[in-house]
Amino acid sequence: MKSNKKPYKSKINKIRTFALSLIFIGFIIMYGAIIFRENKWLVVIFMTIGILCIIGSTTVYAWIGFLSTQAVMVECPNCHKHTKVLGRVDMCMFCSEPLTLDKSLEGKEFNQAYNNKIKRTHKD
Repeated sequence: MKSNKKPYKSKINKIRTFALSLIFIGFIIMYGAIIFRENKWLVVIFMTIGILCIIGSTTVYAWIGFLSTQAVMVECPNCHKHTKVLGRVDMCMFCSEPLTLDKSLEGKEFNQAYNNKIKRTHKD
């Protein structure tokens, strides 16, 4: 059976998932320091890398929060919930419905390449 689930996710949700994964990676690396507790330099290196991952996650969360405040809020025509759109094309955060603010892209197959400036010149 063919799945109805669309393979794309909202850009904001993708970036938030990446930031959350950085937190878990940082904790796993810091717990990895337990293995090398006899060698203090390795413990310091593992703890430093783990903390840098968590600081990186904080930075990504701040960046996506800033982008989220500038995103255009639209109502999804499928689920009728309000969602934020980044770029020319994006997905609904709730039902993964393709959304666009560009009238020339309405009715066309969803393609994330529409957001890339270099690839915009391709023939539609």
